[in-house]
Amino acid sequence: MTPQKTALQVPEATFMGPIFDKLEKAGTHAEDALLLIILIGMILLAGTQIILRNFFDTGFFWGDELLRLLVLWLTIAGGLAASRMEKHICISVLDRFLPAKAQMVSRVIIDIFTAAICALFAWHSARFVMSSYEFEDMLMRHVPAWSMQIILPIGFGLMTYRHLVLALRRPFLKSGQEPASSS
Repeated sequence: MTPQKTALQVPEATFMGPIFDKLEKAGTHAEDALLLIILIGMILLAGTQIILRNFFDTGFFWGDELLRLLVLWLTIAGGLAASRMEKHICISVLDRFLPAKAQMVSRVIIDIFTAAICALFAWHSARFVMSSYEFEDMLMRHVPAWSMQIILPIGFGLMTYRHLVLALRRPFLKSGQEPASSS
């Protein structure tokens, strides 16, 4: 039995070594853990808010705002996981009509374009977080807003990295082979 590989792992004889594969595996586990923690936290907080409101006519004053922030974090973490497994939204009309080599070139171009868009989002979200830091914006009365918004530039930066690596690795895959996804 061969071990499962993540979407960005390639056959052993490429330019990336075992250290990169270990880092990729650690990142995969961290992303999955983050998704699980956020989702469980959201379910527990929402359930607690419902019980407190319906039975005790009270609730956490910060609960709704934190739930909105957790939705943001869950969305970014989910986007990272989708890009890792290549399950993100992709319209591939040309793939049906192009030969295998042209499909590979097309996908490399799409990966580079996607990385550029994610880099643009990372840059502007970093500017947004910096302005939030400069103006000392607060959330939930006492939490600096930038500390909760930092997921935006980090997440889009990681998606940029992931798509650049994928664009670099695609030419080394065998014809018709796709990066294996972890499921």
